[in-house]
Amino acid sequence: MPHSLLDLIGNTPLVESKVLNTNTNVRLLFKLEGHNPGGSVKDRAAYNMIRSGLERGDFDKNSKLIEATSGNTGIALAMIAGIYGLNIELVMPEKATKERVQTMRAYGAKVTLTPDGIEGARDYAESKVKNEGCIMMNQFANNDNWKAHYKSTGPEIWKDTKGEITHFVSSMGTTGTIMGTSTYLKEQSSNVQIVGVQPTDGSRIPGIRKWPKEYLPKIFNASKVDKVLEVSETEARDMARRLAKEEGIFSGMSSGGAATAALRLAETLNSGTIVSIVCDRGDRYLSSGLFD
Repeated sequence: MPHSLLDLIGNTPLVESKVLNTNTNVRLLFKLEGHNPGGSVKDRAAYNMIRSGLERGDFDKNSKLIEATSGNTGIALAMIAGIYGLNIELVMPEKATKERVQTMRAYGAKVTLTPDGIEGARDYAESKVKNEGCIMMNQFANNDNWKAHYKSTGPEIWKDTKGEITHFVSSMGTTGTIMGTSTYLKEQSSNVQIVGVQPTDGSRIPGIRKWPKEYLPKIFNASKVDKVLEVSETEARDMARRLAKEEGIFSGMSSGGAATAALRLAETLNSGTIVSIVCDRGDRYLSSGLFD
């Protein structure tokens, strides 16, 4: 039996596509990370970053923590920091949906909005570290991010597919999910193919980025990704709607992007078991017009 909310992080379900996947020789499984208590895959990384940092003595209840986020990591950090009684400021692009801002504030975090996208949010956070002594969680360079998925997401997928997984598909933002899961799955079988998902040039898909070189996450290791597929904003948006309407899976655009890539991949295979990450829930996108 769980003893705290934190015990509910992880062990999310896998569900098989019954409508969208039309290749009967391929199983397409969606891993529903919206079932985490904070509503996204980022609960895993946030918990591991905070717990490990506290154990090492990197910070304590007197520290001023700060993090730049596009949304889901911020919600997870706000929830977990609140449980531990930590002081945290979360910096987001001003175009973030109001549901995300309100959720972070509900958990007790200070939220600061910046005008220049996630890059601007990262620059702001780094300036406060330099000038005001704040401590940044730094999900883009913090090894506790990807290690969360090495310890949990990867083992869960291997166990729940009985080692039959042939392809893992994940959108790439901080790249923590794909780095940690790839590391674990490749240790079990080098034949498992790891497929990363990026937006096409000009597409804006919350949670998926094609980073400029100077902002490329330091935890990213290109050798751990076998193939990168690009999806457009329109494809990701339309697939998020189809996931909800046809499979009953309510999620955001980045999950729609991953599903688009997974379905494209399924069409090319003679057999296999694909696992695609559904990284969050759709309710935090209602004000964005995604489902209008």
